[in-house]
Amino acid sequence: MREVFGSRFAFVAAAIGMAVGTGNIWRFPRVAAEWGGGSFLIALVLANLVWAIPILMAESFMGSRSRLGTIGAFREFMGRRFAWMGAYMGFVTIGILFYYSVVCGWAIRYFVYSLSGTISPGVDTRALWESFTGNPAQTILFHLIAITLVGAIVYRGLKGGFESILSVVIPALFVILAILMIRALTLPGAAEGLRYLFVPEWERLGNSQVWLQAFSQMAFSTGAGWGLYLTYAVYMREREDVGLNAAVLCAGNLLASLMAGTAVICTIFALRARGFAEEAFGAGNEGLAFIYFSRLLVEMPGGIVFAPLFYLALALAGLSSLIAMVELATRNVMDMGLDRHRAVGIVVAVAFVAGIPSAYSLTFLSNQDFVWGVGLLIGGLLAALAMMKYGVDRVRSEGGAGSSRFSALYRGLDLIRAELDATSDFRIGRWWPVCILLFPAMFAVLLGWWIYQAIFVFAPDTWWNPFETFSLATMLLQWVVLFVVLYALNDFFADRIGGGPMSGGRRPATDAGEPESGPQRA
Repeated sequence: MREVFGSRFAFVAAAIGMAVGTGNIWRFPRVAAEWGGGSFLIALVLANLVWAIPILMAESFMGSRSRLGTIGAFREFMGRRFAWMGAYMGFVTIGILFYYSVVCGWAIRYFVYSLSGTISPGVDTRALWESFTGNPAQTILFHLIAITLVGAIVYRGLKGGFESILSVVIPALFVILAILMIRALTLPGAAEGLRYLFVPEWERLGNSQVWLQAFSQMAFSTGAGWGLYLTYAVYMREREDVGLNAAVLCAGNLLASLMAGTAVICTIFALRARGFAEEAFGAGNEGLAFIYFSRLLVEMPGGIVFAPLFYLALALAGLSSLIAMVELATRNVMDMGLDRHRAVGIVVAVAFVAGIPSAYSLTFLSNQDFVWGVGLLIGGLLAALAMMKYGVDRVRSEGGAGSSRFSALYRGLDLIRAELDATSDFRIGRWWPVCILLFPAMFAVLLGWWIYQAIFVFAPDTWWNPFETFSLATMLLQWVVLFVVLYALNDFFADRIGGGPMSGGRRPATDAGEPESGPQRA
């Protein structure tokens, strides 16, 4: 019998856990502070409305209707020739999984440091960070701890595993963030931090960089286009409010960011001068969380309590996202006919080995973060294209072959909207088809900006060098290699993935119209 989430709360908690990660705690405060505070927040909310929520709804539709992982869902919605698209979406996220497990290991290590008193007044936090990351035995060990812990949870499946765990962990995470936020607000001088974070610099809204940074933060943070929400949607109940769930996910993710941002920024401004704050925000994600903020935590009154709470929150946020990544990989392997236990064993073993280079080298980890972090934007485009093709096919199947291309696109998307409305408490509205139609243009602008950054900002003299950490060449080379490999394996994926309810439990027909033979998905 197919497993489903026991309640809407359980599904939404898992989805918020998928979205809320380390970036909410260490990237959001830094980027929001740098790009205008309240102005950045306005742009971020709009980005959620026109990008994240529409794509999350598309993923939800694909997962809940196909009851298959990313590869099978794209095969069902776009035809067997496009199974590689689902593989591409999945493998980009798996590429993130390999190094993200290492990052979760860092958070676990610093939680242990804070409990043991290693992080204490007077300790050189920079030397501590460099000592830890410069010791591969330590970084690999905690990478192993993180991936093994998550693997053990996913191994137990939905009911006895990640549904039960996340239904407790995510509320606990918000309680911890609330404690940290309240403590920060009670510090003398916290008001300056609040002004820095929330008061808009209205002139910044005319700066394109603010909007591009906000859209990037939204894409990295919500998980839209990663295939993670699609994977969780496989376990949705038959009747779920797709639009409301996506909106609650984005609202919960934004709330976590604001709570973490308030805690971090108010603490920094309360305990240090503005110059220190700007230095901390300019130190990057790892520098802010593990060097500058750890120094402040032990200096603040009650730091012996709040330091462990901060790193526990960081670890829980990271691990909740890592669970979704491991489940995405596991779901795709299971769709090929393996049982969950064997699939999890394979995924954990591969993730551990593939994560070792990132555990060994911060430079390699930074390269992978850049390449696949930007690459995940492509996943959103693929989801939008899947909706367009599926919608057009629906129109043609209903006798609309004579419609113009644009008319067929819009009518097809509106048919999907009507189908989603049938199981929703709140009507979605015609803004959803419009956002999906506009998505390729939004994607082109955002990806074009990242390409510009790679050429003229990150590596202006070596953008052509594929061995440069942040060059255009390294990004394009790794994307193209992955594309070529997955495209070549398209028929293998299409044949191996079992059938779902959209094809009556069978594999969909070939291009010639003949059904595929082979073992069915268990």
